[in-house]
Amino acid sequence: MKQKLYITTILVIAILLVVNLLSNEFHLRFDFTDEKQYTLSQATLDILNDLEEPVTVKAYFSEDLPPNVIKARQDFQEMLVEYASLSDGMLLYEFVNPNESESNEQDAVSHGIQPVLINVREKDQVKQQKAFLGATVSIDDRSDVIPFIQPGTAMEYELSTAIKRISVEDKPTIGFLVGHGEPSLSELMQLQNQLSVLYNTSEVQLDTADVPEFVKTLAIIRPMDSIPNIVLNRIDNFLARGGNVAIAMNRVTGDLQNSFGSAINTGLEAWLQQKGIVVDGNFIVDASCGAVTVQQQQGFFTMQTNVSFPFLPRVSNFAEHPITTGLENVLFEFASTVRYIGDSTKRFTPLALTSDKSNSLASPQYFDINKQWTETDFPLRNLIMGAAIEGKLSGTAESKMVVISDGDFPVTGSQQRPRNQQPDNISLMTNTIDWLSDDTGLIALRTKGVTSRPIDELEASTKGLLKIVNFLLPLLLVIIYGLIRMQQNRMKRLKRMSENYEEV
Repeated sequence: MKQKLYITTILVIAILLVVNLLSNEFHLRFDFTDEKQYTLSQATLDILNDLEEPVTVKAYFSEDLPPNVIKARQDFQEMLVEYASLSDGMLLYEFVNPNESESNEQDAVSHGIQPVLINVREKDQVKQQKAFLGATVSIDDRSDVIPFIQPGTAMEYELSTAIKRISVEDKPTIGFLVGHGEPSLSELMQLQNQLSVLYNTSEVQLDTADVPEFVKTLAIIRPMDSIPNIVLNRIDNFLARGGNVAIAMNRVTGDLQNSFGSAINTGLEAWLQQKGIVVDGNFIVDASCGAVTVQQQQGFFTMQTNVSFPFLPRVSNFAEHPITTGLENVLFEFASTVRYIGDSTKRFTPLALTSDKSNSLASPQYFDINKQWTETDFPLRNLIMGAAIEGKLSGTAESKMVVISDGDFPVTGSQQRPRNQQPDNISLMTNTIDWLSDDTGLIALRTKGVTSRPIDELEASTKGLLKIVNFLLPLLLVIIYGLIRMQQNRMKRLKRMSENYEEV
């Protein structure tokens, strides 16, 4: 008997050792999250396989932090383990606690990682604690910094793009048309920061010369003045040689101070119509919309109140396309409908559409901020506000174009007039340029993170069902368990009462 016990014990220990050794070579985990947050993408695998020099990641994380922050550290560490395994030893990493010593803290700060204050509860009291949550990524003498790894964000995107940024030396160039009222690159800072991972950016003037040969994609964002025919012809020449164009244009403009909106013409709309793309001079209104701040008099006080304004459509209805992968919420400003009137030789793919409660209003329009909108004001649905077009757009070469009927959505303003954009606004424009430039590997990663599922946006019947399930399901499980146990006990009693029952 003892010999059998010894053999069993030895076998169990041997199995555990073998499993432990195999776990160092093979990493297996199951990812049941909706967005596959814990599954590395093909883009990351390609980046790791293309490494020619070792990458060193130095993670600066404080210890003794709240559970949600500790989870961020664990997720980042598990990701680094997987990166190191899949890179065949080309990625090395270490963790440093900056709070452990003054030299560690100075080292973190010198590399661009600043501490943040987080709330920590101790003995029924809340106090603020200085914490570090960042990392540096370096290859030889080149380095990049992830200053803050926020819990719940797209960690894989941050890490993979940092590696990509320092491992790629010859980046293609994205040209931005200027000279006709377009924003400068300084007014597109958020967009430029995202593009800098894979591309160089350059302002391009076409009044005196063609699109430079080194430009891979041309971006035309919010022209306000007339574009001469010679410039449009040079854009045609760019398309004819296989170049691609991203267009974010205003067909209408609105002045909230004067409560008036009208159509504008730059020549771009006529040029697009020749290619079968019509951007109408109308205003889209949508029940799903942003808000404007208005002053309202309440007694002796003047209050600032946010009022829903349907002329600012909030887009959450996207087609399945690499450009819109992972996008959830883009806010447009005075958008218009986009239509295709060309032939079948070109592929027209709608990208961004209105909700089921929308409408289009002719210009000019007078805005009534205080109007009480009803469902009858929104009889239309799925109006197109952005689309992709592929085919022979000029000459015989295949090329691609994306047209979005709002020129302001990627603009963040100048230093004198800053303007904060929603993250998905910038991601939409960056994804567009990625797709046009045939480098879509990081599109899915950019919006990969915790998915927003606000309960307030659910229908009343769905919310009621969820409440009932959350309340009754635990009770139902307890009752079922009780009934099962009661039946088991009953069967035991009957068995004991039988004549042939012998207690062991």
